[in-house]
Amino acid sequence: MVPPIQKEKAERFLKLHHDEAILVLLNSWDTGSSKLIEACGYKAIATTSMGIAASMGYPDCQVIRLPEMLEVITGIVNGVQAPVTVDIEAGYGNDLYEVIESVKQIIATGIAGINIEDSIHLSPVLIDEQEFCERIAAIRSLSNALGFHLVINARTDAFYTGSGTPAEKLAESIRRGNKYREAGADCIFVQPVWEKAAIATLVKEINAPINILSNPTIGAGGLPPSVPELQDLGVARVSLGSSMMKATLALIKKVARELSGQGTYHTLSEVMNPLDEAVQAYNMAIGKTSSL
Repeated sequence: MVPPIQKEKAERFLKLHHDEAILVLLNSWDTGSSKLIEACGYKAIATTSMGIAASMGYPDCQVIRLPEMLEVITGIVNGVQAPVTVDIEAGYGNDLYEVIESVKQIIATGIAGINIEDSIHLSPVLIDEQEFCERIAAIRSLSNALGFHLVINARTDAFYTGSGTPAEKLAESIRRGNKYREAGADCIFVQPVWEKAAIATLVKEINAPINILSNPTIGAGGLPPSVPELQDLGVARVSLGSSMMKATLALIKKVARELSGQGTYHTLSEVMNPLDEAVQAYNMAIGKTSSL
């Protein structure tokens, strides 16, 4: 059985998917970024697998070893009060048994939810839908046996990996989404999709709360719908995925190029100004009152 506090956090996290207001998740990759996001008023913490991997010098796609991932997750769970949902990619296993063994260890860190996807990105190819449904059902059974409701966000990558027309990818996403819901998923995550009409169709046709990835780089040079627009479309949950980590890495590269090239600090100055506000935000996140 899981501790009462973990059960309560999972219940609170599940409820956020059914509130009138959309659930907004700003994905983190370590304890510090998680504490800062929580201090900014976010009700739940979601990790990014790419972000955690990058912070430890690994590429994405389950290259990081599970024990290393578990250590990061444990630090995040212990560092914040909010429910934590973890991006576990395809489940850190080659078959159902290995996935369940991995999920057992991940649940033991104190998490409230997981995000699991139906593709192997090194290929990338979609996992057989029946096999993926079996994974969801087994995770749900494990959760029930542990006496709490683990929030399962099932991601389908039909848009990401499919070779058909947009209409065919949409139909595949809807079909898989409903299958995953029946298998025990609480929320269905479809990405990358940013057209309002497609999002509205997903909300209407999938019998579950819908998670949309809001990533400014996916809209063919444009911007995805705003959070209010997504809420008006009926989306229950929006997440930024790896965007924050990628933006951080891009900023480091931009500062480094300016410093080694012109020898100036304009980019760094723009980001850090006003410095007091940045310091105050981080100190508040880590529970420190003195200046850095």
